[in-house]
Amino acid sequence: MSSKIFSAAIVGLDAEIVEVEAETGGGEIGAFAIVGLPDVAVSEARERVRSAVRNSGVEFPRLKVTVNLAPAALKKQGPAYDLPIAVSVLVVSGKLPISDGIEKSLFIGELALSGEVRPVNGILPTALGARRAGFKYLFVPERNAAEAKLVPELEVYPVRRLDELVSHLRGKNKISPIAAGSFNFSDALCMFDMAHVKGQENAKRAMEIAAAGGHNMLMSGPPGSGKTLLARTIPSILPDLDIDEALEITKIYSVAGCLGKDRSLVRQRPFRSPHHTASGVALVGGGTWPRPGEISLAHRGVLFLDEFAEFPRAVLENLRQPLEDGKIAVSRAAGNLIFPAQFMLVAAMNPCPCGYLGDSEKQCACSPAQIIAYRKKISGPILDRIDLHVDVPRLPFEKLTSENPHESSENIKKRVELARCRQRERFAGQPIITNAEMPSALARRFCIVDAESKGILQAAVNQLNLSARAYFRVLKLARTIADLAGSETISSLHIAEALQYRPKLE
Repeated sequence: MSSKIFSAAIVGLDAEIVEVEAETGGGEIGAFAIVGLPDVAVSEARERVRSAVRNSGVEFPRLKVTVNLAPAALKKQGPAYDLPIAVSVLVVSGKLPISDGIEKSLFIGELALSGEVRPVNGILPTALGARRAGFKYLFVPERNAAEAKLVPELEVYPVRRLDELVSHLRGKNKISPIAAGSFNFSDALCMFDMAHVKGQENAKRAMEIAAAGGHNMLMSGPPGSGKTLLARTIPSILPDLDIDEALEITKIYSVAGCLGKDRSLVRQRPFRSPHHTASGVALVGGGTWPRPGEISLAHRGVLFLDEFAEFPRAVLENLRQPLEDGKIAVSRAAGNLIFPAQFMLVAAMNPCPCGYLGDSEKQCACSPAQIIAYRKKISGPILDRIDLHVDVPRLPFEKLTSENPHESSENIKKRVELARCRQRERFAGQPIITNAEMPSALARRFCIVDAESKGILQAAVNQLNLSARAYFRVLKLARTIADLAGSETISSLHIAEALQYRPKLE
């Protein structure tokens, strides 16, 4: 006799249904084997399941128990199979009845030796996979239940202990499914506000444009000019998440194990700021079992790279594909996976190693060779993918001590949201959200310019040596500037402003 219980394996950001089959007999008494390409954590489930079953007041089978995780060609990892293995063993040994409810149920969770059910990663993609496969009931650890209930079509049962689940499946002391919650995204708080930033009006304007169209931005200036503070205010002017974006981001954080104990849904746009010593794998994702990296954790939000030129050049070169495509293909021995990476890159750097090149108060101490070597750390193709290049100069004393009120993030955010609203209407039916995501074909369609603007663009291409990529990025940036101005057409003024954000030397 054999039993079959259903669970799920996380592959990238999606879930594959796994059949947990158990059979008794045919070998050494008391033996317990798990097959089906398990990793070490899955193989060690033997001892966790055996102890959890005994400590739940149920006798563990004395015959040999064989558990197969199918499909066998799919690699299984992590402790999330403990709960379905325990249920499958109890069913095959006659300790639990076979019912239609079990066949329509999916189980996932880690077991403690005491029988307590511990939380696991990847619950949201598991719930989405269960719904897609037609399951009706989902049994998950209690601390994961709110996350699973983000998928409303499923009945989600929070399980605290194995003995409670056994009692439920026997028809006694039923576990109550949790109710769906309500979510509000407009109450997200940000510690940093544009009103706190003294001066730097040009940089603030550039940040507003970047936020409105999802454009990449590089700030350059001496130490202490406010580059980091400016970058940290960006989340305060970005539009609120909608439910689809929130679920998309939550799925990434769930798989990466970054949700935290008391959070079931990501309600704020991500702001990721990895240190400049981060490796390429940490930035783009990967590992023995590929996991999302910083660029995917910044999906639909901001990736802030402070001290941009201090990152190893080889690490920064990994940004080429995601900056262009909005996704990253990770190829490892364990498999080939694609992670989303539609983020705003905001970078900050000094103009030279000492930081004072071009400063009005302090003289630069670097040699020309040092300056050239410093700037060569960032390749031309990376700079070409950045839409706004902004100088952030030292603040004079008068501005630093000024008590004049500055525009708040709340007011800027309203303009950004209006511009995003125009983009949503423009791209209705298209798989993109912002102007920065437009491919060249859509840019030709939505970024039409008049004869005067064409003349300005022609002169810019010849004088600034703009590449084809840079040309289209200028068009898309001008489209965002026009959206902020409430203009349906792109004028020569919008083109001129977009061109001023290109680097001085192409």
